[in-house]
Amino acid sequence: MNFQALLADVNAIVWGPITLCLLVGTGLYLTLRLKLIQVFKLPMALGLLFKPNQGKGDLSSFAALCTALSATIGTGNIVGVATAIKIGGPGALFWMWLAAFFGMATKYAECMLAVKYRTTDAKGNIAGGPMYYIERGLGLKWLAKIFAVFGVGVAFFGIGTFAQVNAISDAMTIAFEIPSWVTAVILTLMVAAVTLGGVKRIANVAQKLVPTMALGYVLACMWVLFTFSEQIIPAFELVLHSAFTPISAAGGFLGATVAQALQIGIARGVFSNESGLGSAPIAAAAAKTNEPVEQGLVSMTGTFFDTILICTMTGLVLIITGVWSGDTAGAAMTSAAFAASGSEVIGQYVVTIALVCFAFTTILGWHYYGERCWYYLTGARLGDNGIKIYQCVFLGLIAGGAFIQLDVIWMLADTVNGLMAIPNLIAIIGLRHIILKETRKYFAKQQALQTQSSLA
Repeated sequence: MNFQALLADVNAIVWGPITLCLLVGTGLYLTLRLKLIQVFKLPMALGLLFKPNQGKGDLSSFAALCTALSATIGTGNIVGVATAIKIGGPGALFWMWLAAFFGMATKYAECMLAVKYRTTDAKGNIAGGPMYYIERGLGLKWLAKIFAVFGVGVAFFGIGTFAQVNAISDAMTIAFEIPSWVTAVILTLMVAAVTLGGVKRIANVAQKLVPTMALGYVLACMWVLFTFSEQIIPAFELVLHSAFTPISAAGGFLGATVAQALQIGIARGVFSNESGLGSAPIAAAAAKTNEPVEQGLVSMTGTFFDTILICTMTGLVLIITGVWSGDTAGAAMTSAAFAASGSEVIGQYVVTIALVCFAFTTILGWHYYGERCWYYLTGARLGDNGIKIYQCVFLGLIAGGAFIQLDVIWMLADTVNGLMAIPNLIAIIGLRHIILKETRKYFAKQQALQTQSSLA
């Protein structure tokens, strides 16, 4: 058995019924117990994005969200959606929505726990994330270490390096005929210039680049949707129909069962928005706030922006232009969709620029996540020398990521993602009573303040 076949078998186990039930089940449970917090408290969460921050922390709530979004909005929003629809059909988009809807409750819970159980490391920096709420909340240090090991694995071999670098390299080769080795050198130098400045420099870049790139991409998608406006309602109908009905082969599409659409949709949804993965809490823990619930609400909007907004835009563009059933795949498929609106050149450049920006910021965010997991494992023994080792390995993997086969990259990324999610979901379930208690206490306090204000 070759490596790819072995990896496929491991991936099928990791993303089997147990993991899917854990992901969706945890989100469903929290959605019900928190009384649809992702619906009724979303306006409040959006308002908190612009609230002045007060409290201990390294970053503003908005900067923490942008840092998390820098890691979240990546190739999953372009290549991942295209791959999901190519394998699972248009119905995969519905299951991405479902994973995101329940995932918003999960994202709220994990980021709230991150602030509640955060601490300060030996260097005086805020230290938080699943490692700390697993250790300090559950008292299971061995499980915290397992999470940290998988977190480093995702940073090194999953979302953090190979998938992003390969996407950037392919895009630059297709659009500008730039050799892969040139892209690898330039990208490595750019990543080093930002990441070696620490979390504050990463956050500064993220605050400027993330909103700009997201808005630009959404506007480009809206142009395509406007051009094919008569196809929007049929596209939604096709998504809903395909989610519950097997779809036959057509053109370059090989056909898909409902099970395929469900599995690939949820897996790509989690890859894209990272709800339940345990990554965003690492950035959320650094926020300047004294209210864990408020940061949980702010962080929850990340899943909304990533999947409900950006992934939906990409999916609709692929479906209404009809390219999903053609012979192209990945970034080339998305480029073809944008080109269908009028200009192949514009279509190619829109996808290339978006892909490069999305992937670059994802690399920055995951460098930070992996570094914090690495520090949790080695900080007491290796200190700054350990961080230097991590940075050298990460940059080395960035340099080599452009030369690895795409199918292997996505399978490896899916596998380590699933392994990282499992200990985090166990912690969320184990601390569910804390989540409910803190949430109720906060909103009871807010209600009392509103009552006092109205009586004054």
